[in-house]
Amino acid sequence: MHAQLTLAPAGPAVLPLHVQDRRNLHVWGAHGGAGATTLAVLLSPARDMGALRSEADYRYPPPTPAGDPVLVACRCTTWSALKAQAAVTTLTRAGGQVKVLAVVSDGWPEPPIATAWFRLLSAQVGTVVRVPFLPRLRLCNDPAMVPLSRQARHALALIRSLADGGGCDDAAPRGTDRP
Repeated sequence: MHAQLTLAPAGPAVLPLHVQDRRNLHVWGAHGGAGATTLAVLLSPARDMGALRSEADYRYPPPTPAGDPVLVACRCTTWSALKAQAAVTTLTRAGGQVKVLAVVSDGWPEPPIATAWFRLLSAQVGTVVRVPFLPRLRLCNDPAMVPLSRQARHALALIRSLADGGGCDDAAPRGTDRP
């Protein structure tokens, strides 16, 4: 003998009207170790999509980011720039649009060849944002607990603005995305 289970209505759900929903921000890594997971935590709520497989492989269908804002993360090396090019190409062929290419610093200067590649990529993405190196991230288990520098806060605010639908001109003056 089972008792009938009924659900009592608790009333209408109340949602704030003027809160931007960033849960659909997809953070892809152009390669492993690009910083996609850290950026997803710092841009929370965001979806960490892992490293994008850009080579043709029938076991991994191309991603379909239709309509959702997409961020591609990579490091500031020449090899990473080439991987970022492949990731951007893969996502745009699948019908998506990359809003932000986040170039995460590793503490070393960006090579001139990588800078040239990122400049070429800027024509295919919404904008290129440089995320500064944060040495404290190496010592902490939770990136959300790390105090951010002014430059890092500025980069994250710029990314949030672009992901929420703002333009590059709305977020910051031109040329300030490089620390």
